[in-house]
Amino acid sequence: MYLEIYLLRGISEPRHLEPHLKESSAMRDFVFGFGDGINTSLGIAAGVGGADVSANIIILAALVGMFTGAKAMAVQNYLAVKTQRQLLTSEIEREKWEIEHKPDDERKEIEDIYTAKGFSGKELDMIVDKITSDKKVWLDTMLTEELNLNLDIAGSPLKSALRMFVSFLVGGMLPILPFFFLSGFDALFVAIGISISTSFTVGVIKSKMANTNKLVGGLEMAGLGTGVAMIGYGIGSELSNLGIISI
Repeated sequence: MYLEIYLLRGISEPRHLEPHLKESSAMRDFVFGFGDGINTSLGIAAGVGGADVSANIIILAALVGMFTGAKAMAVQNYLAVKTQRQLLTSEIEREKWEIEHKPDDERKEIEDIYTAKGFSGKELDMIVDKITSDKKVWLDTMLTEELNLNLDIAGSPLKSALRMFVSFLVGGMLPILPFFFLSGFDALFVAIGISISTSFTVGVIKSKMANTNKLVGGLEMAGLGTGVAMIGYGIGSELSNLGIISI
């Protein structure tokens, strides 16, 4: 009975993992796109605001930076995910070839894997026979047990790019909103407050995904947003004082 349960788990486990990996890929794109969008727009708003210009100019600059940043992030994410999938696909194809052309060697590897798990004798033979009787199960087992690979962990290049683009825009809009209703330091302080609180939340989510300290992750992300705002404001203010920018 125990052996049958183990075999069932061993055969189905790679397929069972796929939804979690896809979800992880989507969450990864959202968290990084959203966080980068907030910091980019906040940096621009603070920098241009430091030059003491009108709210309309700040909104225009932030919107331009937001859309160009979203496009750049989406393109980079598309290329990164596509490259990762190509590398994984190459490994999968190599494993398929070995199963077709070197079945004895690959069968021995299955034996070694389950021997290391504590199986021997007839139980080991049953496991190996069951796995190698189905080439898809055989391939899945080699990928997960030997190489720790799963193609779905990378996600779809196009979907990842679109998620990155949209999440960047959503995050990027938050620091801009106060400038539609306020002006000067009031708008900037509200934008910084919104950005810091939202960045803290994103940092907590990232830490939860990585199983690290949530408070530290939140403070780290919020501190990064604050640093971006201070640097941006300092640059804009200094350029204005030097007379390089005057509007």
